[in-house]
Amino acid sequence: MKKIFFILAVSILISNCSFNKVSKHHGVRFLENKQKNLIINTSNKNDIISLLGPPSTKSTFDSILWIYIERVMTKKPLIKLGSDKLSVNNVLILEIDNKGILHKKDFFNIEKMNDINFSEMTTVSSQRKKTFIYTFLSSMRQKINDPLGKRKKP
Repeated sequence: MKKIFFILAVSILISNCSFNKVSKHHGVRFLENKQKNLIINTSNKNDIISLLGPPSTKSTFDSILWIYIERVMTKKPLIKLGSDKLSVNNVLILEIDNKGILHKKDFFNIEKMNDINFSEMTTVSSQRKKTFIYTFLSSMRQKINDPLGKRKKP
């Protein structure tokens, strides 16, 4: 009887396990393959929407920018406690002119994103930095001059 119960319990546990990787998709699936069908100076907004759907992000400056994102998260093995791993991270940036025709397209995947160089330069603040003592003394002066905070400011 114990063997039957043990076999039944083990079979229930095994039947609930899946050997397929669990992945979470976000954005447009198979973006890398679909973007190859877009032709610069030929495809228009309607072609893009029918192929990729609505963009993840829209931007309007000098020209129209549409950004499409594909992100796939998979689970790491049980040894690594099943934490999430980024397996696919694709970004497609489409620049559309005022007539609605595709003017430029840039495709970035994980390898290209790691190659992007960021500037090491820093911007100097034009404000002078106020020290803690200066801010503390100025707040004390304000409280002494107007203890109830009812004085009208000019």
